[in-house]
Amino acid sequence: MKHLIFSALTFLFMSATSAQESKTETFKVYGNCGMCEKRIEKAAKIDGVTNADWNDETGLITVSFDASKTSLDKVHKAIAASGHDTDKEKAAEEVYKKLPGCCKYDRKAGATKE
Repeated sequence: MKHLIFSALTFLFMSATSAQESKTETFKVYGNCGMCEKRIEKAAKIDGVTNADWNDETGLITVSFDASKTSLDKVHKAIAASGHDTDKEKAAEEVYKKLPGCCKYDRKAGATKE
């Protein structure tokens, strides 16, 4: 009986801990079209990210992730590495230049960080 109670308490503790580590954040990512959407969402899905949904009308991405496995900064960096500026990270110019023409957004509005 003690083993059953211990197991139940362990399960409850682990469930509560997991729930505390799960985060959902929304932030700006610059892009234009459906091709951008696929690229941005794919780039955002690094280890620890469970969901990434970018809206091409608002330019906002909502990302759900396990904070014990990754951070919001890492998600911003991964997206910038794909050629898309976020409100915290600017994509390298050489990566941005490789985007298809329809995906080249107005960089003046993007992040100021290099």
